[in-house]
Amino acid sequence: MGAALLVLGSVVSVQTGQAFGKQLFAAAGPGGVVALRLSFAALVLLAIHRPALPSRRNLPPVLGFGVAIAGMNLIYPALGFLPLGVASALQLLGPLGVAVATARRARDVGFALLAAFGVWLFHSPSGTTLPAAGVALALLSAASMGGYLVLSRKVGASVPDGSILALAVTVAAILTLPVGVTAPVWRPSLLLAGFGVAVLSAVIPYSLDLAALRRVPPRTVAVLESLEAAVAGVAGALVLGERLPFAAWAGIACVTASAAAAGRAAARNL
Repeated sequence: MGAALLVLGSVVSVQTGQAFGKQLFAAAGPGGVVALRLSFAALVLLAIHRPALPSRRNLPPVLGFGVAIAGMNLIYPALGFLPLGVASALQLLGPLGVAVATARRARDVGFALLAAFGVWLFHSPSGTTLPAAGVALALLSAASMGGYLVLSRKVGASVPDGSILALAVTVAAILTLPVGVTAPVWRPSLLLAGFGVAVLSAVIPYSLDLAALRRVPPRTVAVLESLEAAVAGVAGALVLGERLPFAAWAGIACVTASAAAAGRAAARNL
């Protein structure tokens, strides 16, 4: 499967999972959803990959990767203040920063800037003041997402299977578990829903990202993941009933064009 399709699958899966995860806030709260998501994701990945304990050489990447994954989950408390599409658009500033910072050709910068313009169009409602707490949480998640992409590339290049991913998600689960341990998450129906969110928004996308980053550099994946703004808007509309203004569709066109161009460039480089 091509890298572009891997990233597309990751984008659709993670944003659909986040939309369903936001629906669980009333029952479990953002902290409870994060705890369910990462705990179940860690259990599934550990069962699939059965990793050995990390060596002294692999321990720093595992810990760094785990911290980045835990930081990315700040998007969930951000969703308590912001619509799904707005939070996802702000989170994309992380991967877009990676795309610009690691660009080697003018066209790479062009792809990233076009995607950034699309993100700006997608969520620039005039006269709207976004809650500062939500923006701060989303930007911290963005910084973590940038680190996640860079570390995914290094991990994917050094380890052929998903063992370090399984260990890193376990670290992230341990780091975030205290936040959600007091949440009322022990009802069977909620546990089942949390498992579904974990598979959709963590197990599948993290695995697809790792596979894609073995094939193309982080800057290309970062631009392809600009589709998250568009998919988040659609998921928010379909699952959560969030309405899209006209400017959002112009943004969707920009990020889609940027992602398509980056996908063609990636295919030529494989």
